[in-house]
Amino acid sequence: MNTALDQVCAGEARWLARDGYEPLLKKTRWCVLKHRANLTGQRRFRLLDLLRYNLQTIWAYLLKEGFQQFWEYESPSWAGKFLDEWCCQVMRSRIEPMKKIARPLRSRRALILNYFRARKRLSSGAVEGLNNKAKLAMRKSYGFRTFHVTETAL
Repeated sequence: MNTALDQVCAGEARWLARDGYEPLLKKTRWCVLKHRANLTGQRRFRLLDLLRYNLQTIWAYLLKEGFQQFWEYESPSWAGKFLDEWCCQVMRSRIEPMKKIARPLRSRRALILNYFRARKRLSSGAVEGLNNKAKLAMRKSYGFRTFHVTETAL
């Protein structure tokens, strides 16, 4: 989401400079990219100053910060309702980089909600360990002459 927000901010800064407006977004990149709790005093005031304007960057920032609430849900049904509502807001916002994030989230909704169903019951540590060993075996097998030897190493 930070990449999308950075694209919105850069595009809007270019648009404001081209049309001769005051450079509102100058030196505000980290104000909108950092999490609100991690901002220093000066950046916090700069962000509060920016929030007064009706800019696409600010709308994208508010959507990004609003999505953080998604991870606080315990119930998959409530998380699903929040995800649906958030995606609707993003699609209505007409901010194309943010829409590029919402589309895959919508299409993978069931897989994302599996996170809430399996929370604290299943660990993916074993799968991650197996994937790591497979990558290591593949990296070591670059000098092998046949695929059969690589298959045996795996």
